[in-house]
Amino acid sequence: MDIEFFSELFSELSQHGLLLVYLIVINLVAFGLFLLDKIKAKRKSWRISEKTLLIVSLLGGSIGAFLGMKIFRHKTRDKLFTVGIPLMIIVHAILLSAYTHNQVTRETTNNPDQLDNRLVNTLDNKDENIVLAKNQQAEEEFRMKVLNQNEQTIYLAGGCFWGVEGYFAKLNGVLDTEVGYANGKSDDTNYEKVSRTDHTETLKLIYDENTISLEEILLHYFRIIDPISVDQQGNDIGRQYRTGIYSLQEQTIRRVQNSLDQLQQKFEEPLAVENELLRNYVKAEEYHQDYLKKNPSGYCHINLSHADIPLSEDERLAIPSNEELRQRLSAEEYEVTQNSGTERPFSHKYDQQDEPGIYVDIVSGQALFSSRDKYDAGCGWPSFTKPIEQAAVLYEMDYSHNMTRVEVTSQFADSHLGHVFEDGPQADGGLRYCINGSALEFIPLAEMKDRGYADFIPFVKDYD
Repeated sequence: MDIEFFSELFSELSQHGLLLVYLIVINLVAFGLFLLDKIKAKRKSWRISEKTLLIVSLLGGSIGAFLGMKIFRHKTRDKLFTVGIPLMIIVHAILLSAYTHNQVTRETTNNPDQLDNRLVNTLDNKDENIVLAKNQQAEEEFRMKVLNQNEQTIYLAGGCFWGVEGYFAKLNGVLDTEVGYANGKSDDTNYEKVSRTDHTETLKLIYDENTISLEEILLHYFRIIDPISVDQQGNDIGRQYRTGIYSLQEQTIRRVQNSLDQLQQKFEEPLAVENELLRNYVKAEEYHQDYLKKNPSGYCHINLSHADIPLSEDERLAIPSNEELRQRLSAEEYEVTQNSGTERPFSHKYDQQDEPGIYVDIVSGQALFSSRDKYDAGCGWPSFTKPIEQAAVLYEMDYSHNMTRVEVTSQFADSHLGHVFEDGPQADGGLRYCINGSALEFIPLAEMKDRGYADFIPFVKDYD
């Protein structure tokens, strides 16, 4: 390094001074945008798009690389500088671009139009152009990959255990099934002795409470049994075919009783469903396990296809015509549900509402969320840890607005509801359903029976 080198360097700098000023300005603008982006994020306002930040940073880096090559192409004596300086500026451009990308994707997402890339990868890790199918298999893949499981066990006696196991094995959130004999007079029995030991054929059901609630399981159970039939289900007659729900804790018995009390209101005769602590459970013989999987044409008194029908779907639901919707809904409600719009944050009264009840699709009336699963996420939109039942909502990959998101729609009317994120309460599974209040109608607990939502009252009542 001598005086001649610095003289040549300063000469080149003066010749290309305009490019240097441009480089400095571009980089200052880029970092200014980063800072502004952070401020806007904290205020829960609009966000600068990732595309804009990347363009600015890449432009600054490319100008820097060009300038370095012009200055040091063949003027310096040291070849290290001839190669090193342009390389350093190119690396600067790459790092700046990477920083910009990470800055956008790492920020805590308060806007339902943003999504942590980790969640997207669990849904779309093979082809970003594949739209997540609207079916149970797709949702199982999604839920199982992103939830922290809360494993629970319940024992259900509903007649021949082949069909009971076959039905519940189809439900999302069921982790494992096993058939056996429960609540008999001894801890030793088998298929030949079960009528003498007074056991009943029972399904041991292990499930994830963060995916499917006990109340949802019980509604499915009530769907497949005759709750007032004594010692008989379908063509099977005898004490071993009596109905019962057997628990491991007293608290679970109280929750079960809430659902039984609601069910009783539909019948004049008393229910014949036992609600007891489990005792003397004995696993059934191996050939009984997963019997209908091994023998698809085997006997079954239950219609297994009913497991695919949402509990919230009934004859009361209807999808109004477009003209009726325009008359019935406000402009914002129509824009949100029909055109996938987004209401302004902190603008809807449901965001801070803390009243017991359920939230239904404003278009069709389908039950979607329970107040028991609602919490204040601080994002400005009503937030829930899970839907009232898994089949009530559907999921789609959403690539609009230069972003990658998971859209949530209602199952029956296909109304746009919002998006789902993985920054929810970890103890409740880790998901946050960020839902537009304009897509919902709230039904207070006191009105649920008269409005036709009595079956979902146990989903709202406190069971502690």
